[in-house]
Amino acid sequence: QVQLVERGGGLVQAGGALRLSCAASGLTASDYAVGWFRQAPGKERDFVAATSWSRDYTYYAKSVKGRFTISRDNAKNTVYLQLNSLKPEDTAVYYCAAKYGTTQLSLANGYLYWGQGTQVTVSS
Repeated sequence: QVQLVERGGGLVQAGGALRLSCAASGLTASDYAVGWFRQAPGKERDFVAATSWSRDYTYYAKSVKGRFTISRDNAKNTVYLQLNSLKPEDTAVYYCAAKYGTTQLSLANGYLYWGQGTQVTVSS
């Protein structure tokens, strides 16, 4: 059974930083990707960033490129999302998700497995 558990959300002032983690278990194939999405109240779930599990490949939404960094620790089966220079508009529930293959990484409906989400709130 695949399980994704996010941690690290919280309340931070604008300009601050947070690090989210996504611990993955039960993924047996080597060719899969882990992505981060976020959803603000009343809005659709938006793509944030994704990484291949086995290759040095990352992909970011334009709105976060240069501020957020996705990384992975294969030994710990964990993917991280470092959030820097946070803005109030970054406030959302952040979800990690996993899919087999590394195509169309920005499309939420391509991901099979989802975590429960972690709240990030940025105050102005």
